[in-house]
Amino acid sequence: MGEVRADRGAAGQLSEAAESELVQLCEEQFAELEKLQNEIILCEPDIRENPQERVRWLKSVNRLVATDAELKLWMSMQPSSLAANTEILLQAGKDEMLKLCSELEMLVSCCEVKRDKLRETKELEQKWLEEKKQVLLAANDHIERLRVEKEKYSEHNILLDTKAKIKKMKDYQEKLMELLGDILERHVPLPQNESSANKKKKNIPQEINEDLISLSQILEVLMDKVMNTPHDPYVTLDHTFWPPYVEMLLRYGIAVRHQENNFKIRLETFF
Repeated sequence: MGEVRADRGAAGQLSEAAESELVQLCEEQFAELEKLQNEIILCEPDIRENPQERVRWLKSVNRLVATDAELKLWMSMQPSSLAANTEILLQAGKDEMLKLCSELEMLVSCCEVKRDKLRETKELEQKWLEEKKQVLLAANDHIERLRVEKEKYSEHNILLDTKAKIKKMKDYQEKLMELLGDILERHVPLPQNESSANKKKKNIPQEINEDLISLSQILEVLMDKVMNTPHDPYVTLDHTFWPPYVEMLLRYGIAVRHQENNFKIRLETFF
């Protein structure tokens, strides 16, 4: 490639005889082309002025088709050299070689740029692949750790854990019930018989039944009924239910009376 570049300046000029011969050949070829062009121009009459020229025009078209076929035939043939002078042929070969070298240099430059771009893309893809491999390894380690933990927890351990949670919830429920009972006992105590003087003063007509149950016991009966027989959550009222307590539960929406039987109530649904 370097030798060809060095020969570009040395291959510059032809001899006078070779140059004059090449010029003469070119003039002959241009004269032939000019002759053919004049013939084509003469074969294009104005068919609008003379309708008889239409036949000639059609013949010219057929001649043009034949010429095109002949041109294709000549193009398929191996072209011969224009001149037989070896100096002219050598110079033409050098010019073609220099042109080809220039085109190859451009092609090499484009290939190098594309190679660098592909190399950069390859590095990015390898980096992305390495990151994905690290993520896959971490995911596999996590799956393996979960599998080992799952094997440690057998069905017996799960059953014991569930029983412990149930017991914890029951203990918490009992604690809540005790707290509720203490609050109700302190703020809503059972009614007690008062002295005769106070009865006359307050005009109480009858004594309070000693079999009355507390408000916490009423709530406990309602909750037990809902839990044990959810299909029939109503509780029948009897003499142990103090009417003011029942009225208070109904008024504040804690209990609901039966639609057909006023002596039955149930705990309101809070969910």
